[in-house]
Amino acid sequence: MSNYVSKVWVADQGNGTYKNPILDADYSDPDAIRVGDDFYLVASSFDAVPGLPILHSKDLVNWKIIGHVFDRQPPFDHFAKTQHGNGVWAPAIRYHNNEFYIYFPDPDFGIYVTKAKNPAGPWSKPELIEAGKGLIDPCPLWDDNGKVYLAYAYAGSRAGIKSVIAVKQLNAEGTRTFNAGVIVYDGHETDPTIEGPKFYKRNGYYYIFAPAGGVSTGWQLVLRSKNIYGPYQRKVVMDQGKSTVNGPHQGAWVNTQTGEDWFLHFQDKDAYGRVVHLQPMKWINDWPVIGIDKDGDGIGEPVMTYKKPNVGKIYPIQTPVESDEFNGRALGPQWQWQANPKATWSFLNAEKGTLRLYSDQVPDSARNYWDVPNILLQKFPTEEFKTTTKLTFSPNTKIENEKAGLIIMGQSYANLSIKSKKDGNYLIYSVGKNAHKGGKEVETTLSKLTGATLYLRVTVVKGGKCKFSYSLDGQKFEDAGNEFVATPGQWIGAKVGLFCTRDVKINDSGYADFDWFRIEPVN
Repeated sequence: MSNYVSKVWVADQGNGTYKNPILDADYSDPDAIRVGDDFYLVASSFDAVPGLPILHSKDLVNWKIIGHVFDRQPPFDHFAKTQHGNGVWAPAIRYHNNEFYIYFPDPDFGIYVTKAKNPAGPWSKPELIEAGKGLIDPCPLWDDNGKVYLAYAYAGSRAGIKSVIAVKQLNAEGTRTFNAGVIVYDGHETDPTIEGPKFYKRNGYYYIFAPAGGVSTGWQLVLRSKNIYGPYQRKVVMDQGKSTVNGPHQGAWVNTQTGEDWFLHFQDKDAYGRVVHLQPMKWINDWPVIGIDKDGDGIGEPVMTYKKPNVGKIYPIQTPVESDEFNGRALGPQWQWQANPKATWSFLNAEKGTLRLYSDQVPDSARNYWDVPNILLQKFPTEEFKTTTKLTFSPNTKIENEKAGLIIMGQSYANLSIKSKKDGNYLIYSVGKNAHKGGKEVETTLSKLTGATLYLRVTVVKGGKCKFSYSLDGQKFEDAGNEFVATPGQWIGAKVGLFCTRDVKINDSGYADFDWFRIEPVN
């Protein structure tokens, strides 16, 4: 779709202003750049596949997903299993020598780089520039003298140290590290959990923009120095202030063609994930102020509405795709699996306009659906929405206990499904409390079904409260199961999606044909 517009969240108010968040969905740890008249944004994807999303905008307010860096996450065998919270942490995107570069960390394997001439792809095979545990949040800087540097942080869970920022030199190609690195800032006393550095140079100063204080409670810090290795001066340039935006930090400084400065950052909204805000920014005495400085203390606070960036033109409203009619030959870019996919998980029948999910055997090691790789998910699009899907279930009649349905996924999860038994199909409501800790899924059988086609719906309202319902005709919906309160995943928000599973090995699978998947307003 060239110009999809969400029915549940649009940041562009159509009158020359925008409202935050510009992306009310879980695009964690955003980084962005401008190349010519185009803006590009990347975000963490952790273990979700395809991984490392690329978004495009012409005006910093209206965004579209244009691709992902990879369809399978390396190392392939490792990510064939669910790896919640692992994988791609905060990436950085840069443009150098007519090429796009993305540096991204995997906290268990090291720092990778990938390149592309076209940001929509294809991207080169990720190259490991330095192996190691706990190296995170890399960001490169090509200096005026031709040297290349990398700012990065450490994950305490792997490295045994955190709250410091380090810099190391790279080779001219930006593909290998030269040295062990030098700690240039220690945040232990004043800026605990400083991480996520973004590296810039302006007016002879090296700048490191870095969040500190924790994802839901912290602030945006900027460090500056005339020397790449410091010492660095410190200044808080944005905090929550009197706003409702908790922990505003970690993101990207970009400027427009007309000379305006802007800052993209995230806000942690618990089950809704880390959503993206856009703040005006200005420079005073070679220090940035982000947001609006209402009390004159030099520290900005977030705005909720503001005049749109001046990019010299007005562009049409568009948002990342959510709903899917399954009329194409490839899954929409909004969809991600819980692990590296197999070809046998799905089939898109463009002629019929259906997505067929084949039942795949739940791994023997799986404690519940938290550990099941073939669950197809997308981000919550905003705080309130309803999702409806139409499916036709065709189980393998030689076995029982195949299931297909609609799921809300997080550290706890709930789903509404059709399940096959020897005497027919049943409507099942299942809840997996504390699934990430091995909590046992509890199934409730609601009714026996006479047909194979069913409409499933989940309605989500503020607070992540979810109510499932079903319909035989797509018109009249009956409530199904108790209210479920969505929970975050591991470093991510809750997700909504589809699944088809079985619990035994057999020579052929059953399947479910999903006709469409629609996200609409609650009322």
